[in-house]
Amino acid sequence: MHLHAIDWIIVAATLLLCFIPALFFGKRAGKSTSEFFASGRSVPWWLAGISMVATTFSSDTPNLVTDIVRRNGVAGNWVWWAFVLTGVATVFFYARLWRRSGVMTDLEFYEVRYSGKAAGVVRAFRSVYLGLFFNCMIMAAVNLAACKIAGILFGLPRWQTLLGVGILNVVFATHSGLWGVLVIDMFQFFIKMTAVIAAAYFALKLPQVGGLHGLVEKLSAPAANGIHYLNILPDFSNRMDIAIAVFIMPIAVQWWAVWYPGAEPGGGSYIAQRMLASKSEKDALGAVLFFNIAHYVLRPWPWILVGLCSLIVYPQLSDIQNAFPNLDPSLLGHDIAYPAMLKFLPVGFIGLMVGGLIAANSSTILTHLNWGASYLVHDFYRRFLKKDKSEKHYVRAGRIVTVILFLCASSLTFVLESAKDTFDIILQIGAGTGLLYLMRWFWWRINAWCEVVAMISSFAVSIAFLILRKNGIAFGTHNALLITIAFTSVCWILTAFLGPKTDRSVLVEFYKKVRPFGPGWNRIKKEEGIVEPATRAAGENIPMALLGWVSGCTVIWSALFTVGNFLYGRMHLALALFGVFAASGLVLLYVVNKIWKKDPEVV
Repeated sequence: MHLHAIDWIIVAATLLLCFIPALFFGKRAGKSTSEFFASGRSVPWWLAGISMVATTFSSDTPNLVTDIVRRNGVAGNWVWWAFVLTGVATVFFYARLWRRSGVMTDLEFYEVRYSGKAAGVVRAFRSVYLGLFFNCMIMAAVNLAACKIAGILFGLPRWQTLLGVGILNVVFATHSGLWGVLVIDMFQFFIKMTAVIAAAYFALKLPQVGGLHGLVEKLSAPAANGIHYLNILPDFSNRMDIAIAVFIMPIAVQWWAVWYPGAEPGGGSYIAQRMLASKSEKDALGAVLFFNIAHYVLRPWPWILVGLCSLIVYPQLSDIQNAFPNLDPSLLGHDIAYPAMLKFLPVGFIGLMVGGLIAANSSTILTHLNWGASYLVHDFYRRFLKKDKSEKHYVRAGRIVTVILFLCASSLTFVLESAKDTFDIILQIGAGTGLLYLMRWFWWRINAWCEVVAMISSFAVSIAFLILRKNGIAFGTHNALLITIAFTSVCWILTAFLGPKTDRSVLVEFYKKVRPFGPGWNRIKKEEGIVEPATRAAGENIPMALLGWVSGCTVIWSALFTVGNFLYGRMHLALALFGVFAASGLVLLYVVNKIWKKDPEVV
């Protein structure tokens, strides 16, 4: 693809707009690890929320959605739409608790909530496991998407793409810390949204598509494989296998049982990092609420429309290969259909899209570099290896680790094949532990050994399934997931009752500091004589949180499907869904106003 001079000017302008402001935060980021990894705990809700949205809008996200649409239709997106349940639960059950904990990283939580050697073991293991191995897997997937896009647009080999984005990302991640990441996120989110809306608009304008009316007309009938590509809900009568995979399992099990970055049960990873960096509990709650609305309502349809258009323009993968004969065959997959559609952008918009995709890659990679470095430095190096060094020493260590992380992720990029494959791998790795992460805030019996047992049992079951598969005994993906969840849950629940208990002094201190609501701490409160003001019940309790959770999920899904049915031209259904959105929105505002009041301290 040839870029004109105006395209290159726009690319340069978008990158300068995104990255130059971040340079001014280098001095502030270098003061301490709190500034480098948590922005001094002074981030307003709107900046934290935009950053959450921007981070999850990476260069591989449009590719992933396009892959899903081409394989399973619009309804296939329930594999991630189901995480609305997780995200909104974080808003009403966990955001304020995370901010009250006062930890710098979510892994530091382990030694605030638990006692004994097991707490340190869990913190050390997960700092390396998540900060290095898991984190590099995610960054490799993002870089793979960048390589595919660069291969389509410019014919670049992987190493050249990785070199280019590596220099840009490593320089800014090491220089400006989390403050720089937040500022870059703020600018690039609006640039990327403009670019993807433009991509959808020009895809619909293609003669072979014929606008929204032509798109709906051409894809309304079921395809040869039985898939109704436009359906928002899966076909429960003819393709039950797809319905189970993309709807029933995600809604019934996956959202609470699987740990996935950005949609962790109970919050975690870079979502927790933003909550912990927020300047107040209100800002933490507002940031996560804004993130979930923007993440699921504002962004999906431009990607989905391009994915649907690609089914008309490139019905088969061979059509993409014919259109791009110089494309590396190892990069060919359904996810590459998105960058293949970008060839139809006019002059100027190509530059905006390229600049937006570079910024999208940087937004996600910068976050993961800073997040991973915080685990490896704060939760491993500082906690277990070098405990008495200066703040500048740890900041320097964070910058060195940042470089190492990118090199490791770049190496892994060469062995991945598609964004969807990586998504599935990450879900499988995180299977079975989600319920523990939801319950550990609200039930005093959960101890550090529950976390150890959950990790070991989940890993053991995964290895067992791998060995069986190698010997010709294959379980279905969903059966394997259910067995893993059941076995892991039984193991850690038994450990909660039979294993060593957390020291009573740690439990009391944790409760007074974090103030989790619900009956799970009644025994501790009663035995220790902890008294709560009566006003506590009016603002923060399980019924109110459940009402906020249900109304919040309803707002997001109804708004998402209102937009979809409006685009399809189904006005009566769109208006009905808009009515649901308005009614649930009023309930949501009521709940937010109730819990927004400052909660008094317990004594």
